[in-house]
Amino acid sequence: MSHKSEIKDFVKKRYAEIAENQSSCSASCSPSCCPPSSEVALQIGYSNEDLQTIPEASSMGLGCGNPVALAALKEGETVLDLGSGGGIDVFLASKKVGTRGKVIGVDMTAEMILKARAIATKNGYKNVEFRLGEIEDLPVEDSSVDVIISNCVINLALDKQKVFREAYRVLKQGGRIMISDLVTEEELSKEIRDNFSAWAGCIAGALVKEDYLDTIRRAGFKNVKIVSESHYNIDVSEELHGKIVSIKVEAYKN
Repeated sequence: MSHKSEIKDFVKKRYAEIAENQSSCSASCSPSCCPPSSEVALQIGYSNEDLQTIPEASSMGLGCGNPVALAALKEGETVLDLGSGGGIDVFLASKKVGTRGKVIGVDMTAEMILKARAIATKNGYKNVEFRLGEIEDLPVEDSSVDVIISNCVINLALDKQKVFREAYRVLKQGGRIMISDLVTEEELSKEIRDNFSAWAGCIAGALVKEDYLDTIRRAGFKNVKIVSESHYNIDVSEELHGKIVSIKVEAYKN
């Protein structure tokens, strides 16, 4: 098995465990080292109002931002969430696009898809759909989506260029992306890059900020810009403090 395959399998297993445990914390973690998912959600950009309007089970303390808050979604739009997890951003977006719109969540972890579908069914969501698939090979038709959102997932992909090419493919002309993700201020050490837990923790796969933006541009996107950024120090080691940045990136398919 190749190193890349091992990383992918490790990440998939880790997120399957998160789906089954209903939490981003490991089973061995004590309550003192594992803040409530709602507390983490507030730290990364969700509001109390956001959390009150979506099913509690969909918030698992994952992510590094709130892309829905910045995406300026309109009623009737079709939205695609890359790496939708338990569905928190899908459910928030569904209220923005209304009954004439649709929100599709894609995730590579079967357990996450099953969880999100169960939440949607239990809570009567009619304008959402969850599809099993990888964001490097989206199970979505060409030019069928108005807006793409993603929340701290693309850094997990081994081929980020392919992710953005796929995003470009499925967007309609004039469509846009609003991505929350983690990047770095400088190159990370090989020790961190080779650490499977750091991959699953959205750190090892993070690109240097300018490289990340260039990757988006090379996929064909225009007007690529960071709309907000902040240092991300939640659950990172001392050596990484100040080096990891949460960015919100907007770009268009013109």
